[in-house]
Amino acid sequence: MLDSLIERIRAAHENHAPLVIEGGGSKRFYGNAGAGEVLSTRSLAGVVDYQPRELVLTARAGTPLADIDALLAGENQMLAFEPPHFGSPPQPSRTWGERAAVTPEPIHATLGGALATGLSGPRRPYAGAARDFVLGVRIIDGTGQPLRFGGQVIKNVAGYDVSRLMVGALGTLGLVTEVSLKVLPRPAEELALQFELDEAAAIVKMNEWAGQPLPLSATSWHAGVLTVRLSGAAPAVRAAHAKLGGEVLGDAAAFWQRLRDHVTPFFDRRPLWRLAVKPSTPPLGLGEAQWIEWGGALRWLASEHPAATLRAAASAAGGHATSFRGDALHDGVFTPLTPAMLAVHRALKLRFDPRGILNRGRLYPEF
Repeated sequence: MLDSLIERIRAAHENHAPLVIEGGGSKRFYGNAGAGEVLSTRSLAGVVDYQPRELVLTARAGTPLADIDALLAGENQMLAFEPPHFGSPPQPSRTWGERAAVTPEPIHATLGGALATGLSGPRRPYAGAARDFVLGVRIIDGTGQPLRFGGQVIKNVAGYDVSRLMVGALGTLGLVTEVSLKVLPRPAEELALQFELDEAAAIVKMNEWAGQPLPLSATSWHAGVLTVRLSGAAPAVRAAHAKLGGEVLGDAAAFWQRLRDHVTPFFDRRPLWRLAVKPSTPPLGLGEAQWIEWGGALRWLASEHPAATLRAAASAAGGHATSFRGDALHDGVFTPLTPAMLAVHRALKLRFDPRGILNRGRLYPEF
């Protein structure tokens, strides 16, 4: 399978023919629309190596996240950045080390897609982002050259950390074929508490609690309800509960999974914007409905305001705005780059994909 991918990319490079890299298709909506022949990674699947004692897992890009979650759960471990699955992932059916058969259905999230988009779930501000857990990658660049960066050990500081550069690049710098990740043990105990608070009061509370020695692992505010997740040793969780009060949420795991995977009606709204701002930013008042995560740092807005208005508001709050789901924008779904940053991105694209065949325009329309 790897050889055929290399040959297809080399042929596309020679013919200046664009390719659209796709795994399970769960994140097809994300980023700018691109044109070209689909290059699928679905059959490039399977866990290559897993060392529970070393907290390291290596898997091929097309491996379903559902399979990885099931494998890690068997050792009471997890992907701590909680990558969103979106859609309905299949039930895991293979043991690690086995290759996956090519199956067109159902749509499912893959490890390669999680890395390419760089999206993280509710635990992100407390455990780290996707790139924080990447130890190494194998890729095929835009000329068809297989490359390897990083390794399989946590302490690896040789050279530039190019492996993490691939996180969030949306496949524009290379086709990721294999990833080595740091994994973490699951918390001994988790508990979710809910509080009836308006938006302003919830933002204040989230920031106040973030500055205290509490075992927070997720926060969520929507429709007048603040939900917080406590994770850690049982005594610490119980002590935090006694201090904070609140109503215990039943079936909390399902709540956080629905939020992670955007399978609540709120996320069906169009257009849907994703604003990353300073956590202490007061209510923005820019959308008919919103959902706040990450201690106030992530604001989901269902808003009809012009893109320029939303981006200006995010910039004033020390952040940026992304058109997550909705109609195509003339300047792209991501906040336009400054001239200096645009030059850096162009230089990287030229180095890894000189003829611009990989996911052309997916990240920024300019390349």
